[in-house]
Amino acid sequence: MAKQNDVWLLTIILTILAGYCDTITFVAADRIFSAHVTGNFIVFAYQIISDPERDVWVKLMTFPIFMVAVMTGGWISKHFLNKHLLLFFEGIILLLAGLSSIVLPLLLQVESNWPIYLVTMIVVFAMGLQNAFGRIFSQETFGPTTVMTGNVTQFALDVRSYFVTHEVGSDALLGIKRGLLILGGFLLGCLAGAVSGKLIGLAGVLFPAIALIICYIFSSQRDNIDSR
Repeated sequence: MAKQNDVWLLTIILTILAGYCDTITFVAADRIFSAHVTGNFIVFAYQIISDPERDVWVKLMTFPIFMVAVMTGGWISKHFLNKHLLLFFEGIILLLAGLSSIVLPLLLQVESNWPIYLVTMIVVFAMGLQNAFGRIFSQETFGPTTVMTGNVTQFALDVRSYFVTHEVGSDALLGIKRGLLILGGFLLGCLAGAVSGKLIGLAGVLFPAIALIICYIFSSQRDNIDSR
């Protein structure tokens, strides 16, 4: 039961976080997706034809940075026994991004977009670590916490199984509950990220950073107690 509760909790935390970060960079950093990086291809193509004078090339930079983050996550997972350490590193990187968004404008005192882009790429790197965690440790959550298309597909299939075909003995109802948790958490994160991005900009990534670090500390303390 404790393990099952951990999965529920980690799933809702990571889906809210992904929705939050994806939206806050879109709102506060020139429409850049930090979690759904392939969406940046669409924004890039759109801005090429609508506003080619903008720094549209930045959208493409998210892809290699995301890939490097995923590869880094794979290396970390092989060299450290604690799987949740990957999420701790994600929290530290988000903390760095939030602090940089505050400090860099104070240091530079010039009109430039590159500090915003730099902070955004740090957030992209953090989301790459979370994507790596979800793929490598897939049993730790009820589904992907960053890319929602697959979750919507599974949710639709579960709804059909439960309400339309009435399949006996299926896990469709449980799948519906899990789908609502994942999609609802992501939507909640998106709403919070939009508000935060509008009010305080990229400094808002400090909130999920602190939340991740606190969760890691508490989980580590509990694991130490359980091992005694």
